[in-house]
Order: sequence, then C-alpha cells, then structure tokens
Amino acid sequence: MNTELIFPFLQELSENNNREWFHQNKPRYEQMMQEIELFVNQWLEQISTLEPYATALTPKDCIWRIYRDIRFSPDKRPYKHWVGCWIAKNGGKKSPYGGYYVHFQPNACMFAAGIWGPEPNLLKALRQSVYDNYEEVEDIFAEPAFHKLFKDFDTEWMLKRVPNGYPQDWLHSDWLKHKNYTISCPITEKQVANKNFVSHVIDLCQTAKPINEFLNYTVDEMYGNL
Repeated sequence: MNTELIFPFLQELSENNNREWFHQNKPRYEQMMQEIELFVNQWLEQISTLEPYATALTPKDCIWRIYRDIRFSPDKRPYKHWVGCWIAKNGGKKSPYGGYYVHFQPNACMFAAGIWGPEPNLLKALRQSVYDNYEEVEDIFAEPAFHKLFKDFDTEWMLKRVPNGYPQDWLHSDWLKHKNYTISCPITEKQVANKNFVSHVIDLCQTAKPINEFLNYTVDEMYGNL
C-alpha cells in the first residue's frame, strides 16, 4: 500500500480535526480512500477461499465512515483520525457475526478478529457459551501459531466483577467479564507498506479463524444462521 497517502493525512487530521481543514484537504482524503478501497478489494478477493461469504461483500460494506456521530457525544470532533475495515458474514461492518478487522492509524495499526459490541442478549449467550465450552476456548488459545499472536481476549471494556449467576472464583473468571469477545495484534506501518501486506493479513485471518468459528456457532444459534 502507498502509506504516504494514508498516515500523513491521518496524522494531520488528528492535529486539525475541524471541518475547514478537512474541506481544504478533501482531495487528499479521497486519494487515501481510493488506496483503502483498493486494499479491501484485494483482501475480499483473497479471503474468499477462506471465507466464501466475502464474495457477496464490497468495500462499502466493510469500511467505516470517517465522519463521527457527535449528536450525543461530549467529544465534538467531527472526524475519526483512523480508518477501520471489517469483513464479516452477512453485512460486513453491520454484521453481528465475528469477523476480521484491520485498523489504520499512525503508530497504532492493528489486526483484530471476533465480535465487538454484541447486543445484550447475544453477549449473554456468548458468555454462557464460553463458560460451558471453556476447554474448547483453552485449546484455541493454546495452539502454538494462535498463541504466538493472540495470548487472550482483549481486555478493554470489561465488567468489574463476574456477572451474577456465575461463580466468582471460576478458573477463567475474566472471560465472563468481557463486553466484547475480540482478539488483536499490532501491525507496523512497515508491514502495511510491504507489497505482500494483503497476504500477511490473510495469514492473520487464517490463524484467527478458529475463534470466529467458536463465537459464530452461538450467533447462528441465536439468529438462525442469517
């Protein structure tokens, strides 16, 4: 990828997060998005052998808008200073299914997989599934290639205590406190710039797939295999 079209713009946007600056630099934004869309097109094409549902998705389905919804937020900055791309069954970024995510941000790029922001009933079902099938989750995290990249579920947005109905001293009590069930690993800007970046992302998707398969079994049970 041509990172010179991406990271300088995002860095300057973070320092000048206002509509006047953005309007003056709109051509640079459009160039950046063309580069991002090219990446997502290539990602969708290559991941289709791993996840056949990807053939039904387009970059528009997968790329989050840069415009922030500030109606109910105390943070009135109008733009995100990052670009996120999410591939998942049945709707891309709007899907309830576990999927694959690439995050572009200066000095903070990452790859992630799993389910972020499940609605309350799905979260309860996922929590119960983790509790009932913890040995399967243990096996996923213990697999050497997986464990090398993903040591555990991400620890952002956790409850302070184990939810009612579960033993407080359970072996994996932290797994029950999650509000999201995601895994992630960093990506360097040098990797993004590499000509084989899409292949690198596909390798990450291949490694992360078992956690999506585990989580999506519960999504299928709840929503009837959408």
